[in-house]
Amino acid sequence: MADITRRFGWRHLRAAPTAHVRHHRSGQLAHDGAGLSFWFRPLAAALSEVPVDDRELAMTFHARTVDFQDVAVQATVTYRIADPAVAAERLDFSVDPDTGVWRGAPLEQLATLLTESAQQHALEVLARTPLAAALAEGVPAVRERVLQGLREEPRLPATGIEVVAVRVMAVRPEPEVERALRTPARELIQQEADRATYERRAVAVERERAIAENELASRIELARREEQLVEQRGANSLREAQEKAAADAVRVGAEAEQAVRLAQAEAEGARAVGEARAQAQAAWLRVHGDVDVAVLRALTGTRLAENLPRIDSVTVSPDVLTGLLARLGAGQEPAA
Repeated sequence: MADITRRFGWRHLRAAPTAHVRHHRSGQLAHDGAGLSFWFRPLAAALSEVPVDDRELAMTFHARTVDFQDVAVQATVTYRIADPAVAAERLDFSVDPDTGVWRGAPLEQLATLLTESAQQHALEVLARTPLAAALAEGVPAVRERVLQGLREEPRLPATGIEVVAVRVMAVRPEPEVERALRTPARELIQQEADRATYERRAVAVERERAIAENELASRIELARREEQLVEQRGANSLREAQEKAAADAVRVGAEAEQAVRLAQAEAEGARAVGEARAQAQAAWLRVHGDVDVAVLRALTGTRLAENLPRIDSVTVSPDVLTGLLARLGAGQEPAA
C-alpha cells in the first residue's frame, strides 16, 4: 500500500521499492516505475500500484485417483508479476488517491487464476495414477506437472505473471483410507518389534542358560575339588594315625622293655636284699643261738625299750607291781 500525504490540495505519494506505481494524469502516463515518490493532484490523477516482489500462494485441493480414491493435495506456488504494465492493464490494481488502498482485490484474482490452473494439471496427473503410487511417488510427479503446466499456461504471461517455483508438501488420502493403509505397516512394525523383543529375550535366556551352566560347572568343579580335599584329608588323617600308632607302638615297646628291665633290676635287687637279709638273719640266729637266755632277755628288753614311746612318768599301782614281781620270781626259779 502506497504512503500518501495531503498538503494544501496536493497529494504526495511514496511507494515501496517492491511496488511498481503507474501515474496517469489526464489520460497521459506521467510516472511509471518502482519505488517512486512524487506530488500529484487527486482530481486529475489515476494511480495503480503493482507489487513486483515474489509472493507465495498456499493452496489445498481435492482430487481422485484412477481407482476412485479421494486425495488431498497441499501445495505452494511462488510467483511474481514480471510485467507490471500488462498486469495493471488486465487486472484492477488502482489505488485510492487519498488513502493509497486498492479499490478492488487484484491479488485474490491472481490467487484464483493460479489455483485453478495448478489444480487442473494436478487432477490430470492423479486421475491416471493409482492410490498406492500417488501416495508413494505422487509428490514429485504432481510438482513437475504443475510447474510445467503453469509455465506453459498462456493466460499467465498474458496477465504479466511469472511462476518462480512450485512445492507440493503432501498427497494425503481420506482419514479412513489412511488408517487402513497404516494398519499393514503398523502390523509389520509391530511384528518387527515383537521379533526384536523375542530375539532379545532369546538372547537373554541363552545368556542366562550359559551363566547357569557356568555356575553348575563351577559347582561341579568345586564339589570335585572338595571331594579330593576330603580324600586327601582322610589320607592325611590315616597316615597321621598310622604314624602315631607306629610311634605309640615304639613308645609302648620301649616303655615295656624299660619296665621289664626295671622289674628285672628290682627283682634282682629284691633277691639280693632277700639273700642278704637271709644271710644276716642266719648269722643273727647263729649268734643268738650261742648266747645265754638272760642275755637274750636283756637284749629283748633293750630292743623293746628302743621301740617304746617316750615315757616321762610311770605310776605303778601295788597290784601291778605285785603281779610283776610274781612273774619275775616265777621265771627265775627254774633257771636256778
